[in-house]
Amino acid sequence: MRVAVIGAGALGSTFAALLDRAGHEVTLVARGEQLKAVREHGIRLGGGFGDWRTTRLVAVPRLEAGSRVDLVLFAVKAQDTAAALDEHGDTIGGAPVLVIQNGLEGVDTVSSALPDSSCIGALSIVAASYLEPGSVTVTTPATTYIGRGTGSPDAEVRKLEAELGEALKLSAIGNFVGAQWTKLLVNQLNALPAITGESVQAVIADRPLRRIMARSMRETVRTGIAAGIRFGSLQGLGNLRLRFFALLPVTLGQALPLLFALRMGSVPNPGSTLQSLKRGQRTEIDFLNGAVVRQARSLGRTAPVNETLTELVHKVEESGVFLTPGDVGHAVETARH
Repeated sequence: MRVAVIGAGALGSTFAALLDRAGHEVTLVARGEQLKAVREHGIRLGGGFGDWRTTRLVAVPRLEAGSRVDLVLFAVKAQDTAAALDEHGDTIGGAPVLVIQNGLEGVDTVSSALPDSSCIGALSIVAASYLEPGSVTVTTPATTYIGRGTGSPDAEVRKLEAELGEALKLSAIGNFVGAQWTKLLVNQLNALPAITGESVQAVIADRPLRRIMARSMRETVRTGIAAGIRFGSLQGLGNLRLRFFALLPVTLGQALPLLFALRMGSVPNPGSTLQSLKRGQRTEIDFLNGAVVRQARSLGRTAPVNETLTELVHKVEESGVFLTPGDVGHAVETARH
């Protein structure tokens, strides 16, 4: 299969390398030092999916007009969606698009911009670190879930699962919209590492920070419930379990971030938002914690913990200075009261 991967960050590079290893014809759209490194040495994939250096992959700064591809993997960060669509919308043409993106709006945004393309959503639980051009390390290998809408997987989703499921560890799921909300909860792991400069595991090991994370997760679930969401099944989490979690006091709710840390293992996971900061890039926090804030406001509610965490990530973006756990705790408590 001829596949174009737009977005050469941690996930885009991981998927490009896995497709190359499976024998597919891959074109990776990359920029700057990443483009240079991949052109010279390919992508070196290490960690949970095994070791591989790409052999046939082609790296380009943009897709050329008339490019013939069977599938596009749209793997840019949510905040870069508009720019990527402006640049590549005409060259994608009517090729089907797999949108691998966090947040709630990615599939709808891409579908609206590319009316001739059939768009399928993807939720990846893979934890991968890209802190050096041309190299990506998978710290947590996991399934990537694909689907669209609130119903059962349709024929096109099943076809993609059959064609690339083994190479990319894809699994077709129903109630994809509900699963997006469950993934939004999982993405609550990102903000505090970005604010403090610590790994996800280190943040969860810190009891005051863990309580803040549990509060942000509970706030996310309660907002989803208010919006009438039936949470999708993802990583052992589902609608009934998350609704029960929303009722728990924060002391007991800390069990959820502790469970995530247990599944991650001992290899420090910086989280994607902290990785963006370390590369000097804008983060997608407005589409993670910020998405909870927007949803709450649309319902006439507030989400003070998520709003504070969003503001603190932006503060670190602007200053380049990480905050102490004490500073974070003070800001959150002030917002809550």
